[in-house]
Amino acid sequence: MRSQLAKIIIGRAGLTLAILALLAWSLGPVYWALVTSLTPPTDLVSDSLHLWPQNLTLEHYGKLFGATSLSQGNEVQSVWPQFSSAFVNSLVTALGATVLTVIIAAFGAYAFVRMPFPGTGILFAIIVATMAIPAYTVMIPLYRLMITLNWIDTYTGIILIYVSAFLPLALWLMRSIYQSLSPSLEEAAFLDGASRTYTFIHIVLPIAMPGLIAAAILTFLNAWGQFMVPLVFSPTLATKPLTVLIPEFVTRNYIDYGLMNAAGIIAIVPPVLIVVFLNRFLVSGLTAGATK
Repeated sequence: MRSQLAKIIIGRAGLTLAILALLAWSLGPVYWALVTSLTPPTDLVSDSLHLWPQNLTLEHYGKLFGATSLSQGNEVQSVWPQFSSAFVNSLVTALGATVLTVIIAAFGAYAFVRMPFPGTGILFAIIVATMAIPAYTVMIPLYRLMITLNWIDTYTGIILIYVSAFLPLALWLMRSIYQSLSPSLEEAAFLDGASRTYTFIHIVLPIAMPGLIAAAILTFLNAWGQFMVPLVFSPTLATKPLTVLIPEFVTRNYIDYGLMNAAGIIAIVPPVLIVVFLNRFLVSGLTAGATK
């Protein structure tokens, strides 16, 4: 009896340690970025290590949001104009790519499952296979295409590149969702005189809502964190996102660690809010179609 109790205690202790290690691995960098963003510049270059700033400061956040500061007697200008433009660019491109990807995946995957045509399987396999193509292998021809279309440094060009990159995964996910749904509800709706469009929008989509939400979350997070594509196709602040702007806080003679980490903390907020907001609809989406 004691040996069994000891095994249970050891097992729970091991599970607790594993969870704590996972949390430290996942949240440790975020915590350290927060600490760095609240630490004065003079303390950042000190030899002693502190897990929490001895002298809290909002200087770096002030510099992001419009305040000027003094550094060694010199006035340091705010980076708010650049930061606000990059923040808006990130939101526009990520949200635009998410909306387009989810809409196309919702309709396209349904067509693959419920309205097959000759070569459906081959076409779908080709689309999914594009996920295995490294992005850098198509960067040059894609750049030439964007130049021809005059889409360099435009929202249209960036959003369409994101859609082409993330749509195969969304299609694969939604196709799996539709394949798991019984066609009986759709057949009953057809017998009642409902059109295919009405049935799809009012019956199928509510049932498939968890898949749509998952596709939206994956697309937004991937688009928000993109670096290589906007680095090449967004050379100016007209479309440059936060992921490209933040590394530019590194100058030839000085690395502003506090400012970079403060911007990084702010950049974390929108993805977290999007995920929390969309997760609210997961439970309702699981049962929404049952009452149709």
